Amino acid sequence: MTTGDMRVLDRRDLNRALLARQLLLERSTLPAAGAVAHLVGMQAQAPNPPYVGLWTRLAGFAVEDLASLVRSREVVRLVLMRGTIHLVTADDCVALRPVLAGALRQGLKGTFGRKLEGLDLEKVAALGRELVEREPLTLGGLGERLADRWPERDPFALANAVRNLVPLVQVPPRGLWGESGQAAHTTAEAWLGRPLAGQDAPDTMIERYLAAFGPASVKDMQVWSGMTRLAEAVKRLRPRLAVFRDESGRELFDLPGAPRPGGRAPAPVRFLPDFDNILLSHADRSRILTEEQRARVFTRNGLIRPTFLVDGFVAGMWRLEQTRGAAALVLEPFGPLREADREALTEEGGRLLAFAAGPAASREVRFA
Repeated sequence: MTTGDMRVLDRRDLNRALLARQLLLERSTLPAAGAVAHLVGMQAQAPNPPYVGLWTRLAGFAVEDLASLVRSREVVRLVLMRGTIHLVTADDCVALRPVLAGALRQGLKGTFGRKLEGLDLEKVAALGRELVEREPLTLGGLGERLADRWPERDPFALANAVRNLVPLVQVPPRGLWGESGQAAHTTAEAWLGRPLAGQDAPDTMIERYLAAFGPASVKDMQVWSGMTRLAEAVKRLRPRLAVFRDESGRELFDLPGAPRPGGRAPAPVRFLPDFDNILLSHADRSRILTEEQRARVFTRNGLIRPTFLVDGFVAGMWRLEQTRGAAALVLEPFGPLREADREALTEEGGRLLAFAAGPAASREVRFA
């Protein structure tokens, strides 16, 4: 369907394009680092979700494929898009952090502005950098030491000022499968042994976003990144972008050669981890889930529950229940499922159990 000379993409067209970019129509043979780079990072508040996210996207993925990258400093965890923790390649840490610096500074002002009012934030950032480069610190430990210098200030606000103004990466064992405990931080420059990039224009980042999440509107780009005023950059890029409209008439931008397989392309069942970026990276998320489903998947305290896809769309949530020697994958569908889909979910769920529950002697997939 076209409007004038501009093609209209419906919900299923956008869904299949998104799944193709997200390596969810068929498992990719990319190495783990290549997949993390292609996805422009993976949201990673907890250590385990990126492992499940790569397992569901990559052929033959094993825990050690990512764990080795964390230990060798080829991937790192730090605050980036939307002011949230992301697992990214070392190259993307260096390239993306300067682009997002302004948005992170604004986010700090919005969350802790009153508690930091009147402070010389550059002095706070400088002392914070010195402290974490001397030895990795938790945010709590960093806040306590900063409060020695500014005893009248909230230690948590001081620590977050440093985290938003200085590129703090979380050091292992944080980021390793199954590891718990508080995250300790040092600077990206100290951990990686190189400076951040000098380029802060968003143009390349926008093109990378489109490769992983397009087609998309300017508002989609802003929701994903946490930045504002990206229309100017899109205007610069427009001559080399493909332009479409969605069913509501919104302009959507894309890379001309990016995959758009069409709404009839088959989509296998897939399991997504907590916090998967596919659910977080558009202003209009109808291409993957409904508003009613969103209210169930997104909790009030900021959690995004694990979900499963049927025919490319969110169809329910899942959870892993483990006791000594036994593991169960419990599926909670949002509505009736065809028998063929239940069978496919049971089969794929068994593979997820084999990956995530490892040595459990007894495993089962059951529907709640």
